[in-house]
Amino acid sequence: MSERFEVKENERGIVRLFAVDLPAQEIERFAERDYEADVDDPPWPLQDALGVTYLDEDFVELFPVEDLTGLGLTGYMTEGLGIAEADVDQDRARLEGLKGHLLFVFSSAFGGFADTLRPRAPLRWVGTYVEETAPVTFEPLSSEAARGEVTGGQATVPAHRGRGSLLVVVGIVIVLLIGMAVVLK
Repeated sequence: MSERFEVKENERGIVRLFAVDLPAQEIERFAERDYEADVDDPPWPLQDALGVTYLDEDFVELFPVEDLTGLGLTGYMTEGLGIAEADVDQDRARLEGLKGHLLFVFSSAFGGFADTLRPRAPLRWVGTYVEETAPVTFEPLSSEAARGEVTGGQATVPAHRGRGSLLVVVGIVIVLLIGMAVVLK
């Protein structure tokens, strides 16, 4: 596989979908870290196949497409993951034809780090999708305290107070320093 996918630092809302071309009996070994290896960073075939240096397993989903009976893959993507219907519609025929196991990799899986995905077998890239976000709206505040007008009047600066107290503090410090000098002699 020669595809390369850039992951931007602090990337949000991107979902990458891969087909996993492995027999069902090999999926578990592929999906799990090898904690029996006595090393700080146990081998993880899934991470190796993505070709990334960091991957948070809490933000990857690997499952057989048959688990989506009823809802279907496209329904899961739009209703479950919040991907725009229009984006899924472009790939609907291809998505509905997928069989076997699928891997969803979410932006959060990279921990906010920039990286380059270099996927290789048994992964086969299917598509990259963007999660829809709710439009930002600015509703007027309903509280009476929020009502009124802001005028462009001249800002007033309060008179500086405290000069007298500053002189008193400086005077006390000087007296203390003189007293300490007398005591130390």
